[in-house]
Amino acid sequence: MKKYIFVFVIAFMALTLTACSTEVSNQIPEEIEDTKEIEEVIKDENEANEENQEKEDQVKEIDLQAIQPNEVGEIMVLMYHHVREPEGEWSRTPENFRRDLQVLYEKGYRPISLVDYTTGNITTEAGYTPVVFTFDDGNQNNFNMIENDEGEWVVDPDSAVGILVDFHEKHPDFPLEATFFINGGTPFGQAEWVEYKLNYIVDKGMDIGNHTYNHINFTNATAEEIQAQLGRLNQMVNRYLPDYEVNTLALPFGSKPKDTELRRYLVEGEYEGERYHNIAILEVGWDPYRSPFHKDFNGNSIRRVRASETKVDGVGMYDWLDALDRGTRLRYISDGDANTITVPEEYRDRLPEEIDGKTIRTYTLD
Repeated sequence: MKKYIFVFVIAFMALTLTACSTEVSNQIPEEIEDTKEIEEVIKDENEANEENQEKEDQVKEIDLQAIQPNEVGEIMVLMYHHVREPEGEWSRTPENFRRDLQVLYEKGYRPISLVDYTTGNITTEAGYTPVVFTFDDGNQNNFNMIENDEGEWVVDPDSAVGILVDFHEKHPDFPLEATFFINGGTPFGQAEWVEYKLNYIVDKGMDIGNHTYNHINFTNATAEEIQAQLGRLNQMVNRYLPDYEVNTLALPFGSKPKDTELRRYLVEGEYEGERYHNIAILEVGWDPYRSPFHKDFNGNSIRRVRASETKVDGVGMYDWLDALDRGTRLRYISDGDANTITVPEEYRDRLPEEIDGKTIRTYTLD
């Protein structure tokens, strides 16, 4: 009897274990699948991190002696007004503007945005020099629409925007970066095209800047006038581009309030309940300005270079290109790494002791 009881118990236990095993086995595939998914995600992340690290290492392993980066050198912020016939003090012909782009390209200059320059977000390829393009007044010849032979409206190929876009398409390694400083009313003319033009500029990755609503001379302006001129222009832009932040200012006539206490309103203020803050304020001239990493860089007082023919008062773009080529002015040479600031040891004293979010690297020139 005991023998049968024992056999029965063993059989019951076996059936119980089999049932449990079956229940567990029904759950295992889902758990295994989840585990595999997690493992695959981790694997993908690791591979991505390794790839990013490889890219960083490739940037850092540049030949310092061959490239000789110097990220405390000077940068040209070019100032254009008209692009039209004939050539003049404040006008550049379409042919000459194209030549400017070609010369800059061949000499190793590559455009960056004004915001990236001001904030030190410079990703220019190693061995090349950043340059900033700016256009004042929102002239129609900066961005003109014309009707072609097929009856279609297109960007005028001889306008500044048309020339910039065309050059970029032919030279993809010459970024499409520029800031157009506009006034109120009808920027770029052609009232029916204002919304299209402002959206086109931003969609292409270029920028819109503040040149005041009425192109006011700030010399004797009051606090209320300054804030109204800047705030109204921003309001106008936001009617067409609700989410766009205008945060750069080009001073009309290069003017500043005679009362120095009022100059703070150029940087920030309020108009009809809306606040503004400019991270870059541009003057008129006349030479290359400091690296954003220079200890004396001042984003509220950035000098510009007049884009003009050689030997125009000795301060034209080609004069400074010669000076930068000869070394009589120190040229900014990128190391290709936005997070590392590389300078020859002899220029280390031009940098602050530390730069937030950046690694400072020095080397000795042979």
